[in-house]
Amino acid sequence: MGGLESRLYHATTFIMKHGKKYMESLKALEGKTPCDMETAISLLKQTARTKFDSSCEVHIKLGVDPTHADQMVRSTVALPHGTGKTVRVVAFVPEDKIKEAKAAGAIKAGLEELIEEVSKGFVDFDIAVATPDTMKNLGKVAKVLGPKGLMPNPKAGTVTMDIGKAIAEISKGRVEFRTDKLGQIHNIFGKSSFGEKELQENLVTLLKSISEMKPTSVKGTFIQSISLATTMGPGITLDLQKTMAGLK
Repeated sequence: MGGLESRLYHATTFIMKHGKKYMESLKALEGKTPCDMETAISLLKQTARTKFDSSCEVHIKLGVDPTHADQMVRSTVALPHGTGKTVRVVAFVPEDKIKEAKAAGAIKAGLEELIEEVSKGFVDFDIAVATPDTMKNLGKVAKVLGPKGLMPNPKAGTVTMDIGKAIAEISKGRVEFRTDKLGQIHNIFGKSSFGEKELQENLVTLLKSISEMKPTSVKGTFIQSISLATTMGPGITLDLQKTMAGLK
């Protein structure tokens, strides 16, 4: 296949893979990116063309080597306006903590009975929290929880004695961020139905928290690129210099 034929083939394939609404959104971005955060948020809402309330996503490339344990970036942050998503939390706790966990919003709480349910295939939840003394019991379901990213972890703030506070914060909008194998972070920071101010405040809070997590072993530029997108929408590249200056 020649050069021109190859380009035509790939262009046709690209169009076939994406619908009319996506292509219209992509066209609307021509010549407008990279841009500052305020403009990007505005474009984000304009390109949200799904019939449902699209999630707003941020994709960040970090200047880290994820093969080095000391360069893995992982923490949590409470978004001021939440994510707009209902979070289903289960709590692995001793009997004296069950009432506290359920009062805070856990859909299920307990220990042996809950472990038994999970071992039989129950994973219809988004986050699992646990008290430190119950972690030894979770070895029975580690192969179920681990691959799905549901295993409680102290770094994610999901292993704590203050179980009620943790569940309440998670339900209100506390999110975890972590680097993947490519040194990237992908997070939801709201819904397209949110106001532009709410989305911007959530995004600034998330980016500030990530920027503060720069490993001491990373000497170059930490945050290398940032782009936004809605569910099934095109990526919107932010002007990195303007964005980072706006976080100070």
